Amino acid sequence: MAVRHGKRYKMAAKNVDGSKSYTVEEAAELVKKSATAKFDETVELAFKLGVDPRQAEQMVRGTVALPHGTGKSVKVVVFAKGEKTREAEEAGANIVGSDELIEKIQSGWMDFDVAVATPDMMSVVGKLGRLLGPRGLMPSPKSGTVTFDIAQAVKQIKAGKIEYRVDKSANIHVPIGKVSFDSDQIAENALSVIESVIGAKPASAKGTYLHSVSMSSSMGPGLKLDPMLLVNRFGRG
Repeated sequence: MAVRHGKRYKMAAKNVDGSKSYTVEEAAELVKKSATAKFDETVELAFKLGVDPRQAEQMVRGTVALPHGTGKSVKVVVFAKGEKTREAEEAGANIVGSDELIEKIQSGWMDFDVAVATPDMMSVVGKLGRLLGPRGLMPSPKSGTVTFDIAQAVKQIKAGKIEYRVDKSANIHVPIGKVSFDSDQIAENALSVIESVIGAKPASAKGTYLHSVSMSSSMGPGLKLDPMLLVNRFGRG
């Protein structure tokens, strides 16, 4: 079935040359011009990778601290006890708890964006695997969300540290800011993410790694970036 687009999208699409690959800087400027919604649209990068996510050694995931944050207020919950509870609260965590927090989530409460836990809490946090796992909310050492340095983890997340992970179709979608950002801020955030994704190429991935990259706002058209230029800019791909 063909996708039907509204008048705003069609007007924005007139500014975009579908046959052209843009530089990150060009795309950052154009994505602002192409945003026509009445709300502050999120700017996102979309990657298509040459990996097989069914193979554990080709699972691409990582974290990156956006230089200018996401433009979004991130709700962080922390699973901790004792002194670590105070550290988490002072660092800005929205909710901190242990058994009572686990029970609250088991009852259906999911009003948060990121979950962090101290290592000693993971034996009980594991009970939430079926609830948090599919939503990408399960704390993980690889993403830096299982740590005894709770204060640093919370501060980094609040400041704009994000996690990305390839899906089963070998795609990655990453928010990199808002259209209200300056184009330079959008570009710098985008370059930080692109460098991280290229650097996360699995050693076992053969052939072309970076198949396609595009930038878009929530309601705007996609702007294609040149994968080869990006690979040459940051190294392997």
